[in-house]
Amino acid sequence: MRKIGIESLKPGMKVARAVYSSDGYILLNAGVVLKDRFIEQLRLFDIASVYVEDGLLPDVEVEDVISEKTRVEAIKTVKDMLCSIKREVNSGRSLLIRGPKLVATVQNIIKDLLSNKKLMVNLVDIRTMDSYTFGHSVNVCVLAVITGMALNLSEAQLVHLGMGAIMHDVGKVLVPDAILNKPGPLNSEEYRVIQRHSEFGYNILSKQPEISSFSAKVALEHHEKFDGSGYPQGLRGDDIHLYSRIVGIADVYDALTADRVYRKGYLPHEAYELLAGAGGSMFDYDLVKVFLSHIAAYPVGTLVRLNTGEIGVVVDTPKGLTTRPVVRVLFKDGILLKDPYEIKLAESTRVLVSEVLSEEEFIKLKNAS
Repeated sequence: MRKIGIESLKPGMKVARAVYSSDGYILLNAGVVLKDRFIEQLRLFDIASVYVEDGLLPDVEVEDVISEKTRVEAIKTVKDMLCSIKREVNSGRSLLIRGPKLVATVQNIIKDLLSNKKLMVNLVDIRTMDSYTFGHSVNVCVLAVITGMALNLSEAQLVHLGMGAIMHDVGKVLVPDAILNKPGPLNSEEYRVIQRHSEFGYNILSKQPEISSFSAKVALEHHEKFDGSGYPQGLRGDDIHLYSRIVGIADVYDALTADRVYRKGYLPHEAYELLAGAGGSMFDYDLVKVFLSHIAAYPVGTLVRLNTGEIGVVVDTPKGLTTRPVVRVLFKDGILLKDPYEIKLAESTRVLVSEVLSEEEFIKLKNAS
């Protein structure tokens, strides 16, 4: 199973993981063989990439840290919640968030994560362009809770953290769509408007009887930076609540790796390096270390060239050694091997990933061998 950009999809490829619309409906099920009209349909729904099974890795499954059912239901819940809030705000009615449903959603995520023995984030989420906000909210919740678990937070604390994470961007319902969805850079006035979403979100959540002050604070502080350069209050260091510091890291990582209308997402190893470099300045260094210890720099299915010249695909990442994956070597000296072999970079310390290959480069190698 490998993730392939829509521009590289070809008829005859088999879908390895179901593809959903922004409403949570299945567009293509796992096992479907792609046809031209299916690929065109995916383009119309702004699907940027798809997991396919092309025969090279029939035994490799890219596993999500939560179940597909939990993720789909969570995204639908967030979408319904945010759309309902926006309608109520626009109509001038008193706003009441359906707390129990939101709590149940967060508890389902926590339950899945607590039952997962290997919390390594390998799955690069696939979402439609118009569902970015909803998928992003769920991803940030998942990433924040994983980090909270690594810090040995109690289940009650994880709920507060998860609630703040899943609703961290609720204030954007009060930001005009023209600014939120602008394909180019924001001017100074637009940027000031979008910055206010933190205060908007806090004002919304702090008035909800079933949402704690800890969760509401996440909406206010998730753009604060450890060095004091963030907003809206310019808080520094430990003056930023722990939950807000965690969600701030998760928010940036997921935003970096997401495909947007105006740019392609960073590759996971690029986002990993950017975040690692920001530890100690923009972010709490110790929290960044904990966060990245559960993020595969090279997710399963990533095509890589090693410093030895061998070319292969990542098939596993050992816990705690997120930049030292297990690589199944497929090409040596430019020749496709009949009997691939695996190298554990955690044990072969002189062997490094020197480059991540694109699908186009990989196809050229296959055709040339």
